[in-house]
Amino acid sequence: MISQKKFSSRLLLTICTVFAFLCFVSSPVEAAVQRYQFDIRVANVSRLCHAKPIVTVNGMFPGPTIYVREGDRVLVNVTNHAQYNMSIHWHGLKQYRNGWADGPAYITQCPIMTGSSYVYDFNVTGQRGTLWWHAHILWLRATVYGAIVIMPKQGTPFPFPQPDREEVILLGEWWNADVEAVEKQGNSLGLPPNMSDAHTINGKPGPLFPCSEKYTFAMEVEQGKTYLLRLINAALNDELFFAIAGHNLTVVEIDAVYTKPFSTQALLIAPGQTTNVLVRANQIPGRYFMAARPFMDVPIPIDNKTATAILQYKGIPNTIVPTLPNLPRPNDSAFAFSYEEKLRSLNSPQFPANVPLKVDRHLFYTIGLGRNSCPSCINGTRLTASLNNVSFVMPQVGLLQAHYFNMKGVYTTDFPDNPPTPFNYTGAPLTANLGTSKGTRLSRIPFNSTVELVLQDTNLLTVESHPFHLHGYNFFVVGTGIGNFDPTKDPAKYNLVDPPERNTVGVPTGGWTAIRFRADNPGVWFFHCHLELHTGWGLKTAFVVEDGPGPDQKVLPPPNDLPPC
Repeated sequence: MISQKKFSSRLLLTICTVFAFLCFVSSPVEAAVQRYQFDIRVANVSRLCHAKPIVTVNGMFPGPTIYVREGDRVLVNVTNHAQYNMSIHWHGLKQYRNGWADGPAYITQCPIMTGSSYVYDFNVTGQRGTLWWHAHILWLRATVYGAIVIMPKQGTPFPFPQPDREEVILLGEWWNADVEAVEKQGNSLGLPPNMSDAHTINGKPGPLFPCSEKYTFAMEVEQGKTYLLRLINAALNDELFFAIAGHNLTVVEIDAVYTKPFSTQALLIAPGQTTNVLVRANQIPGRYFMAARPFMDVPIPIDNKTATAILQYKGIPNTIVPTLPNLPRPNDSAFAFSYEEKLRSLNSPQFPANVPLKVDRHLFYTIGLGRNSCPSCINGTRLTASLNNVSFVMPQVGLLQAHYFNMKGVYTTDFPDNPPTPFNYTGAPLTANLGTSKGTRLSRIPFNSTVELVLQDTNLLTVESHPFHLHGYNFFVVGTGIGNFDPTKDPAKYNLVDPPERNTVGVPTGGWTAIRFRADNPGVWFFHCHLELHTGWGLKTAFVVEDGPGPDQKVLPPPNDLPPC
């Protein structure tokens, strides 16, 4: 809950919580300080005929939405009453010079121990739209997550038609068993953990699941009105299709960056990504299912069940049976590719796409699965994952502290810019010599240099789609393709005018994605696959971005209450 202390914007925040669209037309001009209290508590929650204790924020599942305005300062006091260590990541917030508030455990901080507190203190600068927050330790983000709604500056309208109302739509996963126990069992066996038992919409699986009549999210709409849906994929391991029966979706924003609007019957959203869509209630009044179901275009076992919620026109009785949307087929890679191709930055004078045209540093990272020896595991091996054949080893102290205080022996800065051995990355599956090297190896980037990173999927064990998230930055997705990246031909096809700008991007199955960014945010910034399974297997690294010459281009000093290691 919001703390009871009175601030100038408290009334605004209350209004925002109920009618967020009002915040775009009336508010104090000055930047405000928004304070939240997050109590990490275990609460009993029932889904799918199963009750179990889960880790929550303030006893809520999903957790509370944070409402702020561009330019605000935010202080979130996190007090940990649970048995697990905790850290919270504010996914997509750039945290300029302020990695101490970024949140990933052992990257920018040590976790908040049981009985302790830490205040995440950050400014929301130059960003507006939908982001989200989640636990960034173990698999606790299965239940510890919520939305961040950033309203534009006072007097700045949306660059699309003003909606009549808006709604946050959080897509998630649910396990009947204890998620941490599921993960531990998988690790001890060296195998993937058991898949989830359901997907959820705002924490509820919907009426296609048992015992779920009262665990169904419903949204009432009025004929002729327009609604802004703020979609967030908070699932741990699944890319999801989303659609609403009978209604088109107009995409207007991704990862808190405005896009050129386009209409679609369905969308694709990867773990970590957000998408804002406009929906007009222009159909025959009735009840219509919203639905989310995974996209998987390789034969890997997944939880393929469909979560549903209800779009209900005002005055329509609950006895009317909703109609289901026609979602793309679970393996419809053609739809996935065509949808991603439609995403373009707005690139207007007010919201330009400042794509780096000159590149100082070229990086080429291969994404691979592998097997390392594990005598205690079920097959004598443990599944692993790597970038450029390096499986990342988490340190025991925060990497940002080690960088800031120049601590020796915590990490090296010799992460390879290219794979150690070039090969036919997307040829026949490779099932021999699948061992990886291990290390806490980072890549050092000079301040303000421009970086192009090509992410190449490989057929080590199997090809697969991977959503990658870069902390501390947005980047431009300048190119993508199927097969092996061709450095002589493919750059000529890049979009350097209005490419989508995001913080999380999907690398297509058996393909590649090229991103560009300017390294103007000093600190240590995590870069990892946002499939929790692969992150745990080592599919991650970090960039050490050096300080710049100016006084406002250096990492800020750490706060006094930074959790000890």
